[in-house]
Amino acid sequence: MEFLHAKSLTQGEGGKSTLKYVDVAEIRDGVIVLRSGALRAILLVSSVNFDLKSSQEQDAIIAQYQNFLNSLDFPVQIIISSRKFNVDPYLEFLGEKEKQQRNDLLRLQTAEYRLFIKELTDVSNIMSKFFYVAVPFSPVETKRGMLDKISALVNPRQAVTEKREQFETYKNQLWQRVDHVAAALSGIGINLTPLETEDLIELLYNSYNPSPFKNAIIKDIAKTEIERA
Repeated sequence: MEFLHAKSLTQGEGGKSTLKYVDVAEIRDGVIVLRSGALRAILLVSSVNFDLKSSQEQDAIIAQYQNFLNSLDFPVQIIISSRKFNVDPYLEFLGEKEKQQRNDLLRLQTAEYRLFIKELTDVSNIMSKFFYVAVPFSPVETKRGMLDKISALVNPRQAVTEKREQFETYKNQLWQRVDHVAAALSGIGINLTPLETEDLIELLYNSYNPSPFKNAIIKDIAKTEIERA
């Protein structure tokens, strides 16, 4: 099982770690476990070009989105990640193709095209945007006895991370919410896919280690369906 745990990461100087400022305790089975014991699932969401739709289609999208918001009995968070598009790998690819060309005309055209791409990106900021929906669940939301609720409030992280059976129960309830969000937004023509453990680690790393270029997850979500064992 692939997972990330805060205790397994290297500490900084003097035995102190900056991880104490990070609210994430671990990532397990495609689920983020917070230090509070709450769970989070992250969905990668496609976009819709609203301006290109007809007035009837726009009204239908607005109505469907309104129905989605009204159907929620739990909070969700919409996240937009914008990064400057890094074309260096593509320029290197074109450089290799230029060297491999045996035809002088094609080699010249490839060089001119590579120069055009470089000059274009130098004078303009080409941004890449990724959209996410965070779906939450907290163990204190379940219907349990008073002693169990007090125990979860006092030490909620232990209630999730140390008891695998409870974690599976909470994760299943979280996925029920994920299914509800996916079904509601799919009616708008939006494709959604949940991020897996490796994707979540990459997303959090990029979030806590920002750079001017994108290091975001690249997926063809139009061809991806939500599938779980």
